[in-house]
Amino acid sequence: MKDDQLLRYSRQIMLPQVDIVGQQAFLDSHVVIVGVGGLGSPAAMYLAAAGVGSLTLVDDDVVELSNLQRQLAHAESDLGKSKAESAAATLRGINSEVEVQVVNRRVGAAELGQLVNSADVVLDATDNFDTRFAINRACLAAGVPLVSGAAIRLEGQVAVFDSRLCTSPCYECLYKGGEGGDLTCADNGVLAPVVGIVGTMQALEALKLIAGFGEPLIGRLLLLDASTLQWREMKLPRDPNCAACGTIEVSPA
Repeated sequence: MKDDQLLRYSRQIMLPQVDIVGQQAFLDSHVVIVGVGGLGSPAAMYLAAAGVGSLTLVDDDVVELSNLQRQLAHAESDLGKSKAESAAATLRGINSEVEVQVVNRRVGAAELGQLVNSADVVLDATDNFDTRFAINRACLAAGVPLVSGAAIRLEGQVAVFDSRLCTSPCYECLYKGGEGGDLTCADNGVLAPVVGIVGTMQALEALKLIAGFGEPLIGRLLLLDASTLQWREMKLPRDPNCAACGTIEVSPA
């Protein structure tokens, strides 16, 4: 690690949970973030600031005026631009040493699988079930941990799914395919700081997974009620009959 890196990351390195070894793990890691809107923006910004060496941003959308209320990686000057390109420019401004790859098109299952296979951690910052299910299946196939976040109105949730562990559920253990419909910010609204809180929590969980400290939210769903600022935790057992992970065999941790 270079002298300027030791200075830049000194406040993290002094933490016994991180230290030099953990910071080097950040620098050597690759995180894929699918969606760089309300959740993906703060997650990506904190991961870049923390020194994650390589970030891949996947988003086929463009910046619209209604996004600027909560999607902090984008500015008025970015209106009409690719969200992935706009966010990449913001991240490079935060930390020029971070390698940022941009995927500004809709990806199919094969390409998604390739992206996930190259990652140490994947963040799902999307807002529709079809995409979430596809990301979940790709992470299961690759054995890559998934940090899932969602926010709507004054509510948020965060969970970690890690198929490397025999006890970990997957996203489809929580939400079955075909159950319910998508709840979007466009239809239901969301208070700006709520997505910031959830996205930041996703970044925190990713860093814990990369450096191997603390207790990631594996098998646990953290629920936020922003109107009272209360957090509630639910246990998430693995469903042996899950259509996605029920037939996957993993070694005991």
